[in-house]
Amino acid sequence: MKKSTRENFSQNPVSENLRFDEKDRYRLGKNRLNPVFPFKSKVTFSKFDTFKKRLAVFFIFAALLNACKNEEKSGPAETAGEQTAVPEAGILDNDASYAFGMAFALEFKDIGLKFDYDNFLAGFRDSLEGKETRLTEEEAGERIQTAYSAALNVRTESLMQQEKEFLAVNTKKQGVVTTKSGLQYEVIAEGKGSKPLATDTVRVNYEGTLLNGTVFDSSYVRGEPAEFTLDRVIEGWLEGIQLMNVGGAYRFYIPSNLAYGERGSGSLIPPYSTLIFKVELLDIVKN
Repeated sequence: MKKSTRENFSQNPVSENLRFDEKDRYRLGKNRLNPVFPFKSKVTFSKFDTFKKRLAVFFIFAALLNACKNEEKSGPAETAGEQTAVPEAGILDNDASYAFGMAFALEFKDIGLKFDYDNFLAGFRDSLEGKETRLTEEEAGERIQTAYSAALNVRTESLMQQEKEFLAVNTKKQGVVTTKSGLQYEVIAEGKGSKPLATDTVRVNYEGTLLNGTVFDSSYVRGEPAEFTLDRVIEGWLEGIQLMNVGGAYRFYIPSNLAYGERGSGSLIPPYSTLIFKVELLDIVKN
């Protein structure tokens, strides 16, 4: 079975061909991966913002297939009584049709919706072919929103429970310290230099992973340290880095409420994600 583009990307989300930014979390670049994590996110999305985006994808998907269907009915163009040899525009072959199905599924897969395929296809065909439908468009929209919201609530509860269980177990491990805010950390190596202040710019090497081991950002992969002004980073980083001395290396376990919270961050960090960062504090940069 072939792996999807999204699956391949999630297994290796940091590469030389990607450059992260604050708005889109990743975009194509020429030479290197610029850090975006652990910066604060400037863009916030509610669960229904996401719902509306995905619903729009669905209707665009349906509109494209409707256009293809109309093209099929109209037949190929003819010029001066001679039928053109050019393939009909919009007529999908087996692989193209399959690809549209994959694209639709990838938009909704992570929410956990379970479709009755027979009724899904019946509704799709009836609507696409202009037949009388069991539901009005308004009724269909209400059913979709209700189902989506219910699935999203189940997913949210599951993610929150996973985080709660991990932190409860992790805080009991030898060497792990939990601060008043809930930040957990362990010392890999103590440094002997100065401690940074919240207003300082620091030079660091770091790697960020999710609980499942997925690496979502890494200065090691980029091949060069990163410099951050600490007033720009998420709360867990801001607190943790100020515990360190230059030359030290720590591992932070940052709860979601000190990171990207209920909204997550782009396609890389799901909602309610505890983030694990290995951090080496190399220097405090003098302005």
